[in-house]
This record gives sequence, C-alpha cells and structure tokens, in this order.
Amino acid sequence: MKLLATALTTALAGALTLGAAAPLPTAARSGASTDARISTAFSIPGAKVYPEGIAADALTRTVYVGSYADGSVYRARPGRSEAEVFLPAGTDGRHTANGLRVDARGRLWVTDSSAGVAVYDTATGARLAHFEVPGDAPRFVNDLTITPDGTAYLTDSIRGVVYRVTPAQLAAGSGALTTAHDLTPALRPRPAGGFSLNGIVSDRAGRYLLTVDMVEGDLYRVDLRTGAVRRVDLGGADLKAADGLALSPDGTLRVAHNTTNTLSRWQLTADGTRARLLHTITDPSLQIPTTLSHTRGRTLVVRSQFDKDGPMTPSTGTPTTFTIAEVRGL
Repeated sequence: MKLLATALTTALAGALTLGAAAPLPTAARSGASTDARISTAFSIPGAKVYPEGIAADALTRTVYVGSYADGSVYRARPGRSEAEVFLPAGTDGRHTANGLRVDARGRLWVTDSSAGVAVYDTATGARLAHFEVPGDAPRFVNDLTITPDGTAYLTDSIRGVVYRVTPAQLAAGSGALTTAHDLTPALRPRPAGGFSLNGIVSDRAGRYLLTVDMVEGDLYRVDLRTGAVRRVDLGGADLKAADGLALSPDGTLRVAHNTTNTLSRWQLTADGTRARLLHTITDPSLQIPTTLSHTRGRTLVVRSQFDKDGPMTPSTGTPTTFTIAEVRGL
C-alpha cells in the first residue's frame, strides 16, 4: 500500500503542477474575491481539509463535500453557513473522498481514489454498497456520473479507463470494479503512470458519456450503445487543467480548471460531438477549483487550496479557512 500511495501522490502532484502559475495574491489566500460574481456559500471546519468533490441533492438542497486529505465527507444543510461532518475521516477504511454524486433515490456515492466507490444512505450514514478495483497495481479512481437508468460510470485517471456499476450490482451490495470502456487507444500518448481522464458526466437521455483528459485538454465522448469513443470538437479551444464537469439538461457544460483558477461554460450540440466555448471566469480567489455543482441555477465551486501545504507541488504557504464558492453568471 505504501508503494501505491506514493505512486498516487506523485501522479496527482504531477498533474496539478501542469500549468501552475506564480504564487497567488493576497485575495486568493484570504478567500476574498476580486470578482463580484464570486462569493462564499459556506465554510468547512478543519485545518487541513483540502476538499475535492461536491454533490448537491436537488430535492433537499443539501450539499455534500469530500476531503482528499483524509476521506471525510461533510454535509451542508440549506441556509447554514458552515458544513458539518457527515462521514468522519477513515470511514470504512476510506483514504480520500474525491468524486461525489447523489443519485435519483437520494443515495450518496463517494469514490476513494486508492480503492473504488462506496454508496451511503444519506438519512443514516449507513454504507449500502461498495465496489473496489481488484489487485495492487496503481489506480486513481477519480470522478463518477450516474445515468438515468441508475448505472454509475467512474474514471480511472492512471489507467485511462471507465468502470461501471449497474443497478443489479448495486443491489448485490459489493463486488469488483471492472472496465466498461478502455479509452487508452484514443488518448494522446502519455508517460507510464501519468494522469489522463478526470471529470465525467452523462447526458440526460443516457446516450453518451463525456470525460476530460485534464493534461491534454481533450474532451471525449463515449457512446453507451456502441461503445465508440471519439474526441469532441472544441472549435480550436481546449480543456487543459480541466478537473470537474457539470452538464445541464439543456446541453450547457460547466468546467472547473484547477491550476489556472478558471471556470468555463460551453454549449454542446444535441449529439454531444461538438462544443462551443461561451464564457470563462478566471479569479485567484477560486483557490484551485477542483470541481463544481450546478442545480436550480446555483453554481457551487470547490476551493481546494491544494497549493497551500497540500497535495500540490510547489506549495505557496498554509491554507486559510476552507470554503465552497458560489458563482453567479456561469
């Protein structure tokens, strides 16, 4: 496990260092925004949380945030200015909590980059199911999406594959994560063990997946009927440093670009084969945004502060209070 942990840390640090800018100004270190569209939605208790994942329950408006540092999961209730611990550090042996989703039945899915994914009852915190990548070879289970039929798809940033958990597997309660789609033949060449796939989303009809190669800036479309993989036409733009994705029913794709402190908005064609860049927001107070959630017209963005004595290299200082940003106009 030590070898695996070292490999994961090295891979993450290398990926996040790509495109890293100079030390951030005072506004970024304090969390204060230089852009009036950016405010703080709520804070997260803890000195070294380093949040990475976020999920919003559209029905209850409860928001869940995962810690990359220790696997804690926090819950922010509507109207509260500070989140509370929902799943303590190390729950069920979890090391990280980076990809989060709430499914249509209100269950919370949480990925552990070093192992796999677990599913929780949001009312009781009880674990309902868990699925892990077999063997000891390096892996980095990163983000996930859930299609309308209840199937979950998860990216592996080191292996360049997408795993799948079907409703039948979920009902069984446990099992091994197996590859549903291998994107390595389509990906641009990369060093052995290097990062590739990160955020992943699915269209509302369950026809395709979109997943981003954060290093090369490419967006890939996976046809769920045929398994065909193609690179999405971005009109000459790119998605470098892209981390988390959020796709709205109208085909609007929102993206968090971590090391560039940027958020972008794109419009997809109806078939998801082309995307046009509509708008970007870049501000140091985003503090290395790792992902975002967009529900009911509200965009929440994770301020990871990975560069403040965290998993990102080089470090530019110590973290301030960890917060989730709310961004208008994205």
